[in-house]
Amino acid sequence: NGEEKTLADLSGVEGLVLYVYPKDDTPGCTTEAQDFRDLLDDFQAKGYQVAGVSPDSAESHCKFIDKHDLTFPLLTDADHSFLETIGAYGEKKLYGKTLEGVIRSTFVVDRDGTLEAAHRNVRARGHAARVLRDL
Repeated sequence: NGEEKTLADLSGVEGLVLYVYPKDDTPGCTTEAQDFRDLLDDFQAKGYQVAGVSPDSAESHCKFIDKHDLTFPLLTDADHSFLETIGAYGEKKLYGKTLEGVIRSTFVVDRDGTLEAAHRNVRARGHAARVLRDL
């Protein structure tokens, strides 16, 4: 909604699970978003908020959120600058071809901004459950 917040502004939150995905409303990204949605109460019970980030527009995110009843925020990074900084955009292999794009990743950050865990180049299906288990 355009407000700037830090983890310290979120009462009762120990940290953030930030997952990076390539594109709204594609099969793998939808599965991953639904898995995080379905496990959101479990993440919050452990003190973690969940948010997703992709290069898609805010308008695309709003449609994706509405279509799949997502209950956590999606952030946009249209120019890939943040994704490049965190190592979640670059060269990757897809169906045997090398190309440049979003590298599906998840980062767990504590309320002070310290990186607790980085999961890079992950598979969408079952990933949310694996991150939850590791918290």
